[in-house]
Amino acid sequence: MALMITDDCINCDVCEPECPNEAIYMGPQIYEIDPGKCTECVGHFDEPQCQQVCPVACIPFNPAWRESREQLMVKYERLQAEAKPKPGQ
Repeated sequence: MALMITDDCINCDVCEPECPNEAIYMGPQIYEIDPGKCTECVGHFDEPQCQQVCPVACIPFNPAWRESREQLMVKYERLQAEAKPKPGQ
Protein backbone atom coordinates (compact mmCIF):
# COMPACT_ATOMS: atom_id res chain seq x y z
CA MET A 1 0.00 0.00 0.00
CA ALA A 2 0.99 3.57 -0.50
CA LEU A 3 0.44 6.02 2.31
CA MET A 4 -2.04 8.89 2.36
CA ILE A 5 -2.42 12.10 4.33
CA THR A 6 -5.78 12.72 5.96
CA ASP A 7 -7.67 15.97 6.60
CA ASP A 8 -6.15 16.00 10.09
CA CYS A 9 -2.94 17.36 8.50
CA ILE A 10 -1.84 20.64 10.10
CA ASN A 11 0.61 21.57 7.31
CA CYS A 12 3.54 21.53 9.72
CA ASP A 13 5.99 20.89 6.86
CA VAL A 14 7.92 18.07 8.59
CA CYS A 15 6.92 15.15 6.35
CA GLU A 16 7.83 16.53 2.93
CA PRO A 17 11.61 16.78 3.42
CA GLU A 18 11.70 13.30 5.03
CA CYS A 19 10.37 11.52 1.94
CA PRO A 20 13.29 9.91 0.06
CA ASN A 21 11.17 9.53 -3.09
CA GLU A 22 9.83 13.09 -3.16
CA ALA A 23 6.31 11.64 -3.14
CA ILE A 24 4.95 14.23 -0.70
CA TYR A 25 3.86 17.60 -2.07
CA MET A 26 1.63 20.49 -1.08
CA GLY A 27 -1.87 19.99 -2.45
CA PRO A 28 -4.59 22.63 -2.66
CA GLN A 29 -5.13 22.65 1.12
CA ILE A 30 -2.95 20.02 2.76
CA TYR A 31 0.05 17.89 1.91
CA GLU A 32 -0.64 14.92 -0.36
CA ILE A 33 1.24 11.75 -1.33
CA ASP A 34 1.72 10.60 -4.91
CA PRO A 35 1.01 6.84 -4.70
CA GLY A 36 3.05 6.32 -7.87
CA LYS A 37 6.16 7.47 -5.97
CA CYS A 38 5.41 6.23 -2.44
CA THR A 39 7.26 3.03 -1.54
CA GLU A 40 6.51 3.30 2.19
CA CYS A 41 10.28 3.92 2.37
CA VAL A 42 10.97 0.34 1.23
CA GLY A 43 14.50 0.34 -0.13
CA HIS A 44 15.48 3.34 2.00
CA PHE A 45 14.36 2.74 5.61
CA ASP A 46 12.68 0.10 7.78
CA GLU A 47 9.76 2.40 8.62
CA PRO A 48 7.93 5.10 6.64
CA GLN A 49 9.74 8.27 7.64
CA CYS A 50 6.73 10.55 7.20
CA GLN A 51 4.77 8.50 9.74
CA GLN A 52 7.68 8.67 12.16
CA VAL A 53 7.85 12.48 12.15
CA CYS A 54 4.15 13.38 11.85
CA PRO A 55 3.07 15.08 15.09
CA VAL A 56 -0.65 14.39 14.55
CA ALA A 57 -0.46 10.83 13.17
CA CYS A 58 -2.42 11.70 10.03
CA ILE A 59 -0.55 9.41 7.59
CA PRO A 60 -2.23 5.99 7.47
CA PHE A 61 -1.85 3.32 4.83
CA ASN A 62 -4.09 3.96 1.83
CA PRO A 63 -6.56 1.06 1.61
CA ALA A 64 -7.30 1.92 -2.04
CA TRP A 65 -3.64 1.42 -3.04
CA ARG A 66 -2.55 -2.07 -2.02
CA GLU A 67 0.97 -3.25 -2.83
CA SER A 68 3.09 -6.06 -1.46
CA ARG A 69 6.60 -5.47 -0.13
CA GLU A 70 7.90 -7.04 -3.35
CA GLN A 71 5.85 -4.62 -5.47
CA LEU A 72 7.12 -1.70 -3.38
CA MET A 73 10.71 -2.87 -3.95
CA VAL A 74 10.13 -3.03 -7.72
CA LYS A 75 8.74 0.51 -7.58
CA TYR A 76 11.77 1.62 -5.52
CA GLU A 77 14.15 0.11 -8.09
CA ARG A 78 12.27 1.79 -10.97
CA LEU A 79 12.36 5.17 -9.24
CA GLN A 80 16.08 4.79 -8.56
CA ALA A 81 16.75 3.93 -12.21
CA GLU A 82 14.73 6.96 -13.37
CA ALA A 83 16.67 9.23 -11.01
CA LYS A 84 20.08 8.21 -12.37
CA PRO A 85 21.50 10.63 -14.95
CA LYS A 86 21.75 9.24 -18.44
CA PRO A 87 25.24 8.91 -20.00
CA GLY A 88 26.35 12.22 -21.48
CA GLN A 89 24.25 14.37 -19.12
